[in-house]
Amino acid sequence: MLASDAGWCLKVNRIGARSGARRVFAIVSRLGDGVFWYVLMAALIALDGYAGLLASLHLAATGTVALLLYKALKRWTRRPRPFAADVRIRAWVAPLDEFSFPSGHTLHAVAFSLVAVAHYPALAWLVLSFAASVAASRVVLGLHYPSDVLAATVIGCVLAGLSLWLVPGVGLFG
Repeated sequence: MLASDAGWCLKVNRIGARSGARRVFAIVSRLGDGVFWYVLMAALIALDGYAGLLASLHLAATGTVALLLYKALKRWTRRPRPFAADVRIRAWVAPLDEFSFPSGHTLHAVAFSLVAVAHYPALAWLVLSFAASVAASRVVLGLHYPSDVLAATVIGCVLAGLSLWLVPGVGLFG
């Protein structure tokens, strides 16, 4: 399974050799650092007042838990990034930290997207497509294995589900 994971990573990483694709994925990844989500939270507050503030606070709380969780998992697993483990894989942008598992960008993107959609279903087309692009960017840019992204997706879904369960009146559990 690990060989297959590395093989897929190498194949997908080759997309980054094309400068146009590399630029697009680098921009998506940079927006996934938090910029996209901060702008979304500000827009929700500006456009929907108190309800937007409550949704933004929910997103911020979920994001804080996601940050603590993925940092703890990275310290525990200490999985080297693909470009550090295989010289054929290029890091097309600089990583934010040393370890690969799980993808913090993907974990945040999935958790934020699901919480945002629970509050504002009309945003699904925007946030879910952005989350998928963030996840893909992490492998294309050589920063994560596909399994890092898949695990982060599962963790993000579980975290969002718990977050929505804990906040009454929102989404599926409201």
